[in-house]
Amino acid sequence: MFKKILIANRGEIALRIIRTCKDMGIKAVSVHSEIERDSAHVHMADEAICIGPASPKKSYLNIDSIISAALVTKCEAIHPGYGFLSENSKLVDACKLNGIKFIGPPKESMEKMGNKSEAKRTMIGVGVPVVPGSKSSTNIAEEALETARQIGFPVMIKAASGGGGRGMRIVHIEKEFIEKFNMAKSEAAAAFNDDSLYVEKYIEEPRHIEFQILADEHGNIIHLGERDCSIQRRNQKVLEEAPCVAISEELRNKMGEMALSAARAVNYVSAGTIEFLLDKYNNFYFIEMNTRIQVEHPVTEMITGIDLIKEQIRIGYGEKLNITQKQVQVNGHAIECRINAENPGKNFRPSPGQIEGYFPPGGYGVRLDSHIYSGYIIPPNYDSMIAKLIVWGENRKEAIARMKRALNEIIITGIDTNIEFQKQILNNENFLSNKVDTSFIEKEIYREDAAAKGVDVC
Repeated sequence: MFKKILIANRGEIALRIIRTCKDMGIKAVSVHSEIERDSAHVHMADEAICIGPASPKKSYLNIDSIISAALVTKCEAIHPGYGFLSENSKLVDACKLNGIKFIGPPKESMEKMGNKSEAKRTMIGVGVPVVPGSKSSTNIAEEALETARQIGFPVMIKAASGGGGRGMRIVHIEKEFIEKFNMAKSEAAAAFNDDSLYVEKYIEEPRHIEFQILADEHGNIIHLGERDCSIQRRNQKVLEEAPCVAISEELRNKMGEMALSAARAVNYVSAGTIEFLLDKYNNFYFIEMNTRIQVEHPVTEMITGIDLIKEQIRIGYGEKLNITQKQVQVNGHAIECRINAENPGKNFRPSPGQIEGYFPPGGYGVRLDSHIYSGYIIPPNYDSMIAKLIVWGENRKEAIARMKRALNEIIITGIDTNIEFQKQILNNENFLSNKVDTSFIEKEIYREDAAAKGVDVC
């Protein structure tokens, strides 16, 4: 097994990986920017090394600095976490050039699935259903408009590279298309240095269902069931749960097999996620693959008892999977709420600053993945997520009750957070009765807020 791993990330995911490394007897090396010398992932690691200024481009996105840090500390492998360079094939090349193992998929798999147009063509080739849309990406609005006319409005414009809701727009009528295409194009160029886009049919009232994959380099591949990630705001996930109680066992098996086919089609190795849209008629469509660990991976861990980071590391070292598909057992129900430093009442404005008071929730079935502490200063340079609150219950009803209790226990003062916003979701009648889709927040929570303010929402 590896003796020392460098973690090319920050915050809660860096701390999450450090903990598994320690469980496995592996030394962990943290990297950090100049502004994060007092971050928990720096203090918890066996070694820490500064890789540049606060700007992500000069630190966490700086491949040369990360490789240099790995070489100086004599690390055998790099774990990229999620975000930053986790799906950057140039880092894979740099690792290979310097004799360092990249804990993730092969470059070819990453590139094929990283470009949505290429991924779509690949899925069509192996019989995985896809949403009707562009045959290839383009940065020319008139070409994309012709595709939109062919498949019919409403349509979704998406960045060919990247994700996280950036470079994405829904267009309901033709006269809005050119303007929204150009907006998405500018956003994609800024976020991914690639302004190419593609157009697909917008599926109304869909659920966002994703399947967790594990595959080794010896040809063994399994899925660990699905997660329902339908509770989103502006295409970014807010709350996730597993399993999805809206699908039958027959549909689950069918979607799982398609997820495995999708991963096999690109010779995938490591942990990854196949994402589908599921319409109200139980038709499902492949939308993308995330070739990394997901933010919401803990809900799968809670219902399967499998440490996904440990499995990533084992696979990265070349070991075989030690569990078969038949041995995968799903037990109970798990929910994750993302806790962000932001003010929902002010259009979710980020709220960096110093945490004055902090009390984490506890008790049976409660897990909190976070890097914050009393006195910690949240920097303004990075994503606003500061914690992930995860709970387990014997069923969805119990998990919801436990999450409500945990959200009432947690105390974070000195900054604004979305804790009350999460409570609002958990108390919504349609959420409680599992009547959700990806527009749930816009249709339900914003409507509740408007009604509370006396605004006519009809």
